Amino acid sequence: MPTTEAIDTQLLDLGLLVVRVVFGLVYAAHGAQKLFGWFGGYGIAGTGGFLETLGFRPGKTFATAAGLGEFLGGLLLALGFLGPVGPALMVAGMIVAMITVHRKNKFFVATNGIEHALMFTTVAVGLALTGPGRYSLDAALGKTWLETPTITWIILAVGVVGGLLNLALRRAPPARV
Repeated sequence: MPTTEAIDTQLLDLGLLVVRVVFGLVYAAHGAQKLFGWFGGYGIAGTGGFLETLGFRPGKTFATAAGLGEFLGGLLLALGFLGPVGPALMVAGMIVAMITVHRKNKFFVATNGIEHALMFTTVAVGLALTGPGRYSLDAALGKTWLETPTITWIILAVGVVGGLLNLALRRAPPARV
């Protein structure tokens, strides 16, 4: 395994930039679908109606929270701003999605399984643990205090707890008539 001295840190930081920007913007687009109805999304009303069928009431409130979490989480990650906060928002949302929507299905995305949500969660955690790199807003502003191992783990844990608390607010889906 190469040591840190054998790794070209400029290429490493460039790789982090590419992954952060593409991954973050794709995730932000999912939030834009929920918030604004962009990219074929259903907006707050449509997403809220769907969330109500899953027991999240009032649906529009949960749709707004989910959309904001995805949109802001993705943008924070893409910009490399506030270290692990964007990834923690992603983790929170994906925990809810995996448990409420995807868990009951087979693994792969073709059957609406957890594959997609698990990939988002895994990459988000990996990027939080790696840090945004030198080509980030945090580095440009000299604001890297959130990138210590302890703070990163605490923020990721807050994301997990946030997802679980969201699930705790869920009520039994309304009875079908």
